[in-house]
Amino acid sequence: MELRYLRYFVAVAEELHFSRAAQRLGISQPPLSQQIRALEAELDTRLLTRTNRRVELTEAGLLFLEEAREILARTERASRRVSRVGRGETGQLRVGFTTSVPLTATLPQILLRYRQRYPDVDLRMHELNSRRQIEPLLEGDLDIGIMRPATLPDGLDAFTLIREPLMAVVNDQGPLGGHSSPLTLDELAIHPFIYFSPAAGTGLLDQFNALFARRGLTPRLVQEVGGPNTIISLVAGGLGVSILPASFRHIRIDNVRYRPISDDDAVSEVWLTHLRHQPTPQTQRFVDLVREYRDRETPA
Repeated sequence: MELRYLRYFVAVAEELHFSRAAQRLGISQPPLSQQIRALEAELDTRLLTRTNRRVELTEAGLLFLEEAREILARTERASRRVSRVGRGETGQLRVGFTTSVPLTATLPQILLRYRQRYPDVDLRMHELNSRRQIEPLLEGDLDIGIMRPATLPDGLDAFTLIREPLMAVVNDQGPLGGHSSPLTLDELAIHPFIYFSPAAGTGLLDQFNALFARRGLTPRLVQEVGGPNTIISLVAGGLGVSILPASFRHIRIDNVRYRPISDDDAVSEVWLTHLRHQPTPQTQRFVDLVREYRDRETPA
């Protein structure tokens, strides 16, 4: 049974007049009469009684009117819901993010704008280090990855979301703790160093190694740990120094000082990553919003 049969019948049943129903539907009366007769033949039931003076619903017609209205309403609701999913206005968006990103102002502001613009999207946040986001992105278990720079396979696209300076993390009571002036990487490299273990899976480790390798320096690593909070705690305990993105300076621990680094390339980026081909509508909406936010916030 075609939906147009139901629409034709509802128009006639509500108008109880074929000419007015035909005008309402934007068709001529003879085809409308034919469609109603075809519907009654298909149902093998008389829905309307017709005389020269009036049209009335039969008992079966009254019941069918109720069912037809419900079917048409459900179809309309389904169409609207499917269209909204297709436009990325509902559905689900799964976002992976590294530990440090919520410490910046950027991600909370983006999430707030996305939630305000698309309140019906089910937003799922997953805290994962950079390397552990790659496989879920490729396999469709994540839609968006917010990560530090990493080597990406061909199936993923990325662009810079945040660019921030690196800062020296030193013990306030140690030899580098008495000042707030900028340090150089050469000055830092002569001190015992605390940094991420390769098993931590963070892109910061590769950046750390590259920065010192460009200068022919090999810092003396005394501790390799799994997370930034541990690095900061060990610096507070006087075991060594470290470098971290500036966003970590919001973690305040006694005996820890954050000092700027004067080297021009001592910066860190955060990337937004997603599937290169056929991203979901929700993903595309998020990417568009982020680009809009980034373009507005970046000075001309």
